[in-house]
Amino acid sequence: LQQARARSRQKRILRAAASVFSSRGYRGAAVDEIAREAETSKGGVYFHFPGKKAILLALLDHTAGLLRTKVEIAMAEHDDPIQKAETALSEVLRVMAEHRTLARVFALEAMGAGPEVHAKIIKIEDDFSELIQMQLDLAIRDGAIGPIDTRVAAQAWMGILNAVILRWAAGPDQADLKSEYGPLRALLLRSIG
Repeated sequence: LQQARARSRQKRILRAAASVFSSRGYRGAAVDEIAREAETSKGGVYFHFPGKKAILLALLDHTAGLLRTKVEIAMAEHDDPIQKAETALSEVLRVMAEHRTLARVFALEAMGAGPEVHAKIIKIEDDFSELIQMQLDLAIRDGAIGPIDTRVAAQAWMGILNAVILRWAAGPDQADLKSEYGPLRALLLRSIG
């Protein structure tokens, strides 16, 4: 019971941190604000996280885990590797669109938070790149696409996806990220033949 309460408080702190980081920026955010938003004490925040950077790192892990789980569940519905890659793209856009605050933290705020956070983002992007690369490798094996450097293609896909999400996250709230799927899908599929 005590562990369940601790996990619940951690989730509240992470939700509060996402909100505060999104509105105030990582540098402008204070642990006091996060505690207030989470309806806990500053000591309660420090009990779970040693500082603001640890909160941001945990938030990035949480966001990446949420996204990865949703992408893998959606991909499991398909057998064709190209369809799996398309589904992954669609699911990333859908999840980010539904969690704009997290997308803003991930795309905008985390990049300037120092080398440890930057390394975390690179690791997360590499994990997603490997997921795409694996599907492209299977597509080549199945003869669905011709031989290409799947590592470079997957990194290019991630770069394009990041650019689209970054522009959307920095733009007006009424912008619709999911509407980018069609043009983005066409561009990415053309890039692999």
